[in-house]
Amino acid sequence: MKKNTSKKNQTPKKTARSATARTDVRVATRGGENKQACFHPWSLSIYVYWFIILFFIAATFYILGRSHGTAPAPTTNNVEITEEALLQPSDYYDSARQKLVEGNITDAIADLTTAIDAGNATANMYILRGEAYMQTADYRRALSDFNTAIDMDAVNAVAYYDRALLNIRLEDYNTALSDINNALAAQTANPSAILNMRDLYAKRGQLNLWLKNWQGAVADYTNSLARPDGVVNPTVYAERAEAYTQMGNFSDAINDYASAIRVISELIQGATSAADRESLSSNAMTYFEKSAALNVGLGNRDLARSDLESAYTIAQALSDRASMNRIENLMADMNK
Repeated sequence: MKKNTSKKNQTPKKTARSATARTDVRVATRGGENKQACFHPWSLSIYVYWFIILFFIAATFYILGRSHGTAPAPTTNNVEITEEALLQPSDYYDSARQKLVEGNITDAIADLTTAIDAGNATANMYILRGEAYMQTADYRRALSDFNTAIDMDAVNAVAYYDRALLNIRLEDYNTALSDINNALAAQTANPSAILNMRDLYAKRGQLNLWLKNWQGAVADYTNSLARPDGVVNPTVYAERAEAYTQMGNFSDAINDYASAIRVISELIQGATSAADRESLSSNAMTYFEKSAALNVGLGNRDLARSDLESAYTIAQALSDRASMNRIENLMADMNK
C-alpha cells in the first residue's frame, strides 16, 4: 500500500519538470523570434553610407594637403608686350618733340595726347601740343591747350608767348600785347631757356608798331637791341626805322636802315642755303629803296641815288626783272 502511493507521488514531479522544460523551450524560442524581429535590411546600408562619407572626407583633406604644399602652375600670358606699352609719358613727350622737328605733326599730336591722357600731364605737354595745333591751323584747340598750360603754371613765359603768337594770327593785337607783357613778367620771375628778353621786347615793339604806338615801339626795339642775350635781328632795326619815319625822324630812320643792311651782309656770309641768301638780299634791296626815299625827303639826292644804285645791283644779282624796272624808273625820275 505504501509503495503504490510513492509512485503516484513521483509522477507529478516528472511532469512538472517536463512542463518547466517545455516552458523554457518556448521562452527560448520566443527570445530567438524576438532577436530575428529586431534585424532590418537597411541597418547594413547605414554602415556603408558612413564609410563612403568618411572616405570622401579623408580624400578631401589629402587633396587639400597636396595643393597647399605644391606651387601653382605658371599661367600663360597671351598678351603681347610691345615697345609702345613700355613707354612712359615723358617718352611720348620726347618722341613728339622729335616728330615736330621732322614735320610729322599728326603723329606728334597723337603722342602728346597719349602722354596727357596717361595722367600727371605737365604744362609743357600742353604747350607743345598747342604749338602743334597751331601748325595745323587748329586755333581753337591750340588756344585751349595754352590756357590749360597757363592755369597749371601761371609764370610760364613760353605759354604766354605762344598764346600771344596765336592771338597775332587771329589779329587780336591788344590781347596779344597783354600776353607779351605777361610773358616778359614771367620770364623775369621764372626765366625759360627757350626764350630771351631780346626777342620778347622785339615782339612787343612789333605789336606797338601795328597798334601805331610809335614811341612805345621805338622804346621796345631799343630795349631789344640793348639786351646781351640772343642774336640781333635786322628786322628790329628796320621796324624801328618805320616807327621813326612815322614820327618824322628821318635821320634816325636812315641810320637804322643802314644798320639793318649791315647785319644782313654779315648773315649772308654765314647763310648755308641759296634760298636764305636770296631772302636776305631781297630784304636789303627793300631797305636801300626806303632809305633812298627818306634821303629824297631830306633833300639828299646824291645819297638817295647811291641807295637806288645799290638796290639795282642786288636786283640784278637776283635776276629780279620787276625790281630792276621799278628802280630804273625811280632813278629816271630823280634825273629830271
